[in-house]
Order: sequence, then structure tokens, then C-alpha cells
Amino acid sequence: MLRARITLVVIVAVVAAIVVTLATSYRGVSELVAEQIDRSLNDRADAVLAVLPAVLPERSDTIEQLLSADGAAHPLIPGHVSLPVAEADRAVAGTGSGTAEYNIELDGMPYGILTKPRPGGGAVMVAQRYQEPERIDNEFLWRTGGITAIAVALSALLSWLAIGRILRPVRRLLAATEQISSTQDLSVPLPPTGRDEIGRLTGSFDTMLGALRRSRAQQQRLVQDASHELRTPLTSIRGSAELLQRARGRLDHDDETQVLDTLVKESAALDALVAELVELATDQHTAEEPTEVDLPTLAEDCAQRFRHRSGRAITVTADDPTPVLARPRALARCVDNLLSNAIKFSPPDTPVEVHIRHTELTVRDHGPGIAPDDTTAIFDRFYRAANTQGTPGSGLGLAIVGDIVAAHHGTVFAEPGPGARIGFRLPPIGPSSAHRRRRG
Repeated sequence: MLRARITLVVIVAVVAAIVVTLATSYRGVSELVAEQIDRSLNDRADAVLAVLPAVLPERSDTIEQLLSADGAAHPLIPGHVSLPVAEADRAVAGTGSGTAEYNIELDGMPYGILTKPRPGGGAVMVAQRYQEPERIDNEFLWRTGGITAIAVALSALLSWLAIGRILRPVRRLLAATEQISSTQDLSVPLPPTGRDEIGRLTGSFDTMLGALRRSRAQQQRLVQDASHELRTPLTSIRGSAELLQRARGRLDHDDETQVLDTLVKESAALDALVAELVELATDQHTAEEPTEVDLPTLAEDCAQRFRHRSGRAITVTADDPTPVLARPRALARCVDNLLSNAIKFSPPDTPVEVHIRHTELTVRDHGPGIAPDDTTAIFDRFYRAANTQGTPGSGLGLAIVGDIVAAHHGTVFAEPGPGARIGFRLPPIGPSSAHRRRRG
């Protein structure tokens, strides 16, 4: 469980921080206590030396005695326990210089001993019991340990609650995505988005779902439209084939020729329609790598092919052209479709004019033109204007142009009037695009 794992990590981090702090604090406190004891022992020895031959008021945690120059011990207070005399103590008493400091145990209790030389010979020994410092150390450990346990428990509780609150949107998002995965229902709403990383993640998921919904809707519409459009040539082909089958050579030569011509014509139309449907369904134009494209050069190449193919007069002019960042073959398909559309709907003896201005390319013909209400609809799939119903075609050429231009972040347009002016505009190459192109 993610919540438990994150909580455990937080607790481990808190415990590690507390342990480091505790160890550092304990060491500091121990050193401070030891320093204070050493100072107290030294002060007691100095006080004893200062008041001799008088005797200081008795303390329960200290024992004092005098050492003669030969190392003999003389308690300052009669009846007190005599301190053991070590060689270091005798050396201080005999030489009258230096000090001796060490720890011993008396009656099972720890003591610290300090021996200092006495003016005029001999030395004074002072022992101080360490029971109180040990109690302070133990009390410090117990108290800090208790505080540590409380802090860890409180941290665990707060972490559990805070992480649960933080992960709540993630759980909601997970539940929504699991529902979408199991039901394939792209209309399942996602939780509200916020400004943090989880909110941005939810927003990205929502954007992707929107794109998937649009893609599915387009696919369904494409299948429905395609089935409708395919039915017409298939019906014609089937009817002609059934007629030939029933006749079995009994048709007149002219009738048979007409039926065969219909089969060839409808088969060719069906082949072109299937090819355009495949291109629309697979988005083949997105697989090409974008590069800098010179629109006049591209338009002239396309126009040259159509001049040889149709014998039509096609002119290409340019007014301050600007290079664009595009996929060359995909953009050439746009120009081909615009030229094919212009040639199809204009009289044979009229020219087709291609004009480039900045990043805008326009193809003009001299045909019946476009009605004002159709300037947007002509880019829809399978749309056929009222005055073009008798002209062969699939109604997909301009739809392909619209899809390719939209993939290049451009716009398509059509202008009504005598003759049709249809084209597209692409964004110019910006600094970021030029930088990417130089790096590539």
C-alpha cells in the first residue's frame, strides 16, 4: 500500500533525525556534566587548601584527607573513610608539584579523586561521588527517550493523515482510470484538478481522454460516412456484374460496352475512395519529419506534375514568400488535392492560378464557385455542395487538406464568388523552430 510505504519512510526519516539529535545532545550533556564535576572537584580542593588548618563544612558527596610528605594519610574529619593512596598521590605529596586525578570505587560507589600539592609540603586529596551525574545522565536518557517515542508516534499519526489527504486525489484518479480501463467508457469524469502536481497530472489525463474521445467520435463518424459512401459504387458494381451474369453474352455490343465501362469507372472510383479513407484513418502524414519548406518551390513541383497529367495551364506566383516548418510530402499532398479540386470544377480552357503570399497558399479556379454557406462545410468529410453533386469525386480531398494543415497548426479557408479561392495558412518559422532545426 502506497500510503503505508510513504508513512514508513517518513517515520524512518524522523527516527533517524531524532536519534542523531539525541546522540549529539547526550554527548554534549555528558561532556558538560563531566566538565562541571571536574570544576567542582578542583574548586573543593582549592577551598580545602585555602582554609587549612581549619576544616570546611562537611559535604555528603565528598571526602577530604591530608597527605604528609612521606605519603601518610590523615583524614581531615575524624571517623571518615580513608582514601586509598596511590603512587601518583605520593609523588605529588613528596615533590610538592603536579596533580593526580583518577577514578575509583569506594563501597561500590564511583568517585573521582584529585590530589593537589600543599604549600609547605605534603598534599590534599579530595574525592567526590559521581552518583548524581550518573542520575542526571540516566534521567536525561529516559526523558529524551520518552519524548522521542511521543514524537515518533505523533509523526506517524500526522504523516498517516497528511499522506492520506495528499493521496486522496491519486486514489480518485486511479479509481476513474480503472473504471475507464474495465468499461472502455471514455465519458467517465475525472476528479477536479488543482494547481499542484497531482492536479496537473489529472489535467493531462483529462486532456488525453478528450483527445481519445474526439478520435473515437471521428472514427465512428468516418466508419458511418465511409459505409454510406462505399455503398454507392459497390451497388453499381454489383448491379453491373449481376446484369452481365444474367445476360451471359446475350447483351448487345453497345450495352455490354456500357456495362463494362461502368464497372471500370466505379472500380476506379472505389479504389480512389478506399485509398483516401486509408489515409484519413491512419494519419500517414504524421510519420514524416518536419523540415524547412519553400512554398513556391513546392507549388511549382506540384503544378508541373499536373501540367503534364492534365495539359491544363497552371501558373504559380509569389509575393514575399516565407519558409515554413512542415512535412514536405504531406504538404505536397495538400497542394495536389487543391489543384485536383480546381481542375475538376473549372472548364478545360481556363487556367488554374496558385499564389503564395508570406505563408499563405491559395489556389484559384474559374469554375462555378462556392456558395457563402459552404465555405466551411467543404472541408468536412464526404461533403458535396449542391452544384457539384454530378461531378465525380469522393468528397474527401479537401477534408484531407484540412487534417494535414491542422496537424501543422495552420488554418484552411475558402472564399465565395465567381470561381473558387481555396487555400491554407501556416505559421512562420519562429526562433524556437529554427533552433530545433539547427540542432537537428
